[in-house]
Amino acid sequence: MQESKFFQEIHGNFGFGCMRLPMKEGKVDYDEFCRMADAFIDAGFNYFDTAHGYIGGQSETAIGDCVSKRYDRGKFLLTNKLTEPYFRSQEDIRPFIEQQLGWCQVDYFDFYLMHAQDKNNYEKFKRCKAYETAYRFKEEGLIRHFGISFHDKAKVLDMILTEHPEVEIVQIQFNYVDYEDASVEARKVLEVCEKHGKPVIVMEPVKGGSLVHLPKEADQILRDLNGGSNASYAIRYAASFPNMAMVLSGMSDMAQMQDNISAMQDFKPLSEKEMDAMRQVCGIFKSQNLISCTSCRYCIDENECPKGIRIPDMFASLNAHETFHNWNTGYYYSNIITGNGHGKASDCIKCGKCEKVCPQHLPIRDLLTNVAKTFES
Repeated sequence: MQESKFFQEIHGNFGFGCMRLPMKEGKVDYDEFCRMADAFIDAGFNYFDTAHGYIGGQSETAIGDCVSKRYDRGKFLLTNKLTEPYFRSQEDIRPFIEQQLGWCQVDYFDFYLMHAQDKNNYEKFKRCKAYETAYRFKEEGLIRHFGISFHDKAKVLDMILTEHPEVEIVQIQFNYVDYEDASVEARKVLEVCEKHGKPVIVMEPVKGGSLVHLPKEADQILRDLNGGSNASYAIRYAASFPNMAMVLSGMSDMAQMQDNISAMQDFKPLSEKEMDAMRQVCGIFKSQNLISCTSCRYCIDENECPKGIRIPDMFASLNAHETFHNWNTGYYYSNIITGNGHGKASDCIKCGKCEKVCPQHLPIRDLLTNVAKTFES
C-alpha cells in the first residue's frame, strides 16, 4: 500500500469501478446502486471511478444521483477521465470537463486521468495539449490530482512518464494472468511505475470476470485452499504488490460488493501457498489459448460497430466453447445475434474501428472470423 501523504485520503486499498453497474431494462438500477454505494462507504471505503464512455454516459449520471446527491462531498473521492473520442482540439477539453462535472453533480474531481493511453492516442493528446490543459484545471481547482490510465507496452509508458513527470498516479491493467503476458506486460509496466516513483491504481484485477468462472481444473486448485471466492483471490493478488495504492473492482450486484468487501476490509496479502496456486491457475489459462477480452465494450459503446456486432459477447461465447465444449455455447451465440439488429460475426466488413479502440490490442477482425467458423458453419 502506497504510504505517501498524497494517498492518505484514500480509505483502504479497494475502489468502486463504475463501468459495470447493476442494470435493469437497459438502465442503471438506481435502487441497487444506492444500496451498493451505501455498503461500500459503510465498510470504510471512499473511492469511485468513472468515465464518460461507461454504460453510454449512464455511469456519470448515476454517480451524480446515487452518490453525489446523497453524500457530503468530503465523504467520497471521485475519479473521471478525458477520453479520446470526446474531443477534437484543445478548445473542446474545457467544455467537456465542465459537462462531466455537471453530469456527476460535483464541483471538482479528486483525480482526473488521461484515459486509456497508448502509443496511438497519446499523439492526439500531445497535439491537443491535453496534459497541459488538464494540469491547468488542477491549478484552478477543477481537479485535485492528475494522472493517466494506461493500456500499452512498458516502453510506451516509460516515454510518457519521462515526457510528463507531472503525472501523479498511473492506473494499469494488472492481474495474475496478465503478469507475464507478452501483449499486456503487466509486470514490466509496474516496474516502469516504480522506476518513476508513481503509485499505481489497478484496473481489471478479475480480467472482466474471466478470473471468476474458471476452467474446472483451475477452479479446483482455488477450492482446495479452503478460502475465499475466485474473485477475492484475484483482487488480493493485485493488492499484494507493494506499490499498489488501490485496486478497483467493477461490481454489478450486491453479492459481488459483499464478497469484495469481505476480502478487502481486513486485507491480508496472499501467502506463498496462495501465490503458488495463482501461478498454477495462470498456467491452466495459458494452455486454453483464450481470447483476452475484458468486456470493456469500448468497441461497441464508444465506437459503434456499423454492423451491430456484439463483439465482447461473441468472444465470451468462443472462450466458453473452448473451455467447456458443450452445446450451450452455440445456444448463447444464437441469442446474441437474435433480434435488435445485431449482426453475425460473418457480417464484419473489416473496417477496423473496433481494433483502434481496443485496450487489449486484439486482432478483432481475425478473431471474428474464428467465431464465424465455430458457430456459423
